Amino acid sequence: MGFDFSGSKALVTGGARGIGLEISKLLIARGAQLIVVGRNEDDLRRLQQQFPQAVTPYVCDLAQAEAVDRLIEFLRTAHLDLNVLINNAARQVEMDALAGNTAQNIADGRNEIALNLDALISLSLGLLPQFARQERALICNISTGLAIAPKAASPVYCATKAGVRNFSRAIRYQCEDEAPQIQVSEAVMALVDTEMTTGRGTGKITPQQAALEVVNGLAKGQHEIWVGKAKLLRFLNLLAPPIAAKILR
Repeated sequence: MGFDFSGSKALVTGGARGIGLEISKLLIARGAQLIVVGRNEDDLRRLQQQFPQAVTPYVCDLAQAEAVDRLIEFLRTAHLDLNVLINNAARQVEMDALAGNTAQNIADGRNEIALNLDALISLSLGLLPQFARQERALICNISTGLAIAPKAASPVYCATKAGVRNFSRAIRYQCEDEAPQIQVSEAVMALVDTEMTTGRGTGKITPQQAALEVVNGLAKGQHEIWVGKAKLLRFLNLLAPPIAAKILR
């Protein structure tokens, strides 16, 4: 059974730029009200101006645990009808773990873990009891093929996305047993042409294409949505894991 976004209220992290922006637009087109979280107030304001009746902006640095806690409290008190969580915000840092700046590598790594994994887990755990009281609810965590086979240049990013993948599965198992009205989905991204991937790789797909595949997959009730070339990775990893690992490395 799929998910109907009409009449839903959705929280989208990183929802005012890149893939998140395109997901936000598609959810609005399908009849959802949005709370859009991001660090850049200008980006959030532009989106709200474009969709004044549908968007509530919320400025927040999700890499700060205290800020995430305040966001959860705000949602649990002011938005009791919230029933959709799209965990999209993430950061990827390329680092030389051997010859790079050690202090900078540690700081960057901690920031990636806080944003990519800790905030995602905290938001999910903070909202799941509220979602269990809804007639229908949805959590979608944005992952990547690098969660399955990492690349050398971004060790912490790959580790966080592997954590996202396993967390998503475990929470899905719990919801299937205790709250089957909550759909828990993971979107496995291919390489998308965004600010984060500038100068990295070739054969990128557009944020619009990536977002459309995610939202269509969610509407169909898919638990795993393999986006773009990640569909090939899925099968290649089943048939020949060493080859998949070599390609992504």
